[in-house]
Amino acid sequence: MVAELRRESNPLRRAFAVLGPGLITGASDDDPSGIGTYAQAGAQYGYATLWSTLAMLPMMSAVQYICAKIGMVTGRGLAGVLRQHYPRRILYPVVLAMVAANTINVGADIGAIAAAINLLAPVPPIALVVPVGALLIVLQVLGSYGRIVRVFKWLTLALLAYIAAAMFAHPNALDVLRGTLVPTIRPDSQFIALLVALLGTTISPYLFFWQASHEVEEEISMGRRRLWERQGASGAELKYALWDTLAGMVLSEAVAYFIILATGATLFVHGQTNIASATQAAQALRPIAGNLSELLLAVGLIGAGVLAVPVLTGAAAYGVSEAFGWRFGLDQKPARAPQFYGVIVVATIIGVLMNFLGINPISALVITAIINGLVAPGLLVLVMLVSNNRSVMGSRTNGRLLNVLGWGTTILMSLAALALIVTTLAG
Repeated sequence: MVAELRRESNPLRRAFAVLGPGLITGASDDDPSGIGTYAQAGAQYGYATLWSTLAMLPMMSAVQYICAKIGMVTGRGLAGVLRQHYPRRILYPVVLAMVAANTINVGADIGAIAAAINLLAPVPPIALVVPVGALLIVLQVLGSYGRIVRVFKWLTLALLAYIAAAMFAHPNALDVLRGTLVPTIRPDSQFIALLVALLGTTISPYLFFWQASHEVEEEISMGRRRLWERQGASGAELKYALWDTLAGMVLSEAVAYFIILATGATLFVHGQTNIASATQAAQALRPIAGNLSELLLAVGLIGAGVLAVPVLTGAAAYGVSEAFGWRFGLDQKPARAPQFYGVIVVATIIGVLMNFLGINPISALVITAIINGLVAPGLLVLVMLVSNNRSVMGSRTNGRLLNVLGWGTTILMSLAALALIVTTLAG
């Protein structure tokens, strides 16, 4: 691959050839859970959380690059590395926590897809949940995820309409600048919960597993089917992986920033501080889209959801399969990897059933982000230990900058989770 990239003289084609797992990870990070959380942040607090997107960009970039490097150097996914080098008493709780968080997230995302379809057709969202879940199972088990990605990643571009909406809403430039550059932290449980949700939906545990496993899948697709063929990574390969990761993370945080900005400039300033439905989230697009705002949000949510659910269930299936030594891979036939696809089916079915508990879809999206924010710190500790373990990574352990960013992210997310617990208990 590196040789082919070097032979490519067209810089634009070379740039597109570099983009792969990192870009897909960045796009899937803006899933309905993320969109709902960003919209809620803008509606509740205006521009007060804009700074968080800039703060999280280097953190999420470092973490995802570290996970990509683990997959490329070891030839295994994250769970496979933990199984090989660490006790089972560490591996199983970590995988279980990730699967539980992912399944809840799947349920919230399926509910969001149903709510988005409801914007296009007068069918109650609850009546759409089962068909949406069934379609997603068929796509994941019988379809090609590569084809899914090629189609639906373009649908997520509808969310870029938030950029135009933010500009046409004529926000106060000084207020936007202050919200972007001056961190605001309020010592109340609701604001802390939202910060934890923003961290959790951006630096999500399932993406750690997905990034590493997807790098392995990329190498297998190149013909490196044996473990020894995948182990090790050249400096050039790691450099291209870094560019790919940075591109995906910049895209992800740009979308997050402008969703917060657009909802802050429209909903917050008009006193609509609590988003309870997809229709209310769509109102932030009215300055640019008018009556088409619901259509744009629906297309963006459907694209983001259909892109993200296979990532969530796939990450769960990768983690469980590698933890127990099962055959895995989205390009495997179901008959050759029955346990892998079994996890996907079970996680999707449980996610569908969760929608019948009567939880508000937007609230469910934010709750899943909070859960991810609580699960992430422990997993980040393991990621950092693995990436600095010479018996695992050889000479490709983290440098000083990666360690500063990685451990700094771990400490910050731990403090945020602790603050949420303390402020909640203190009322």
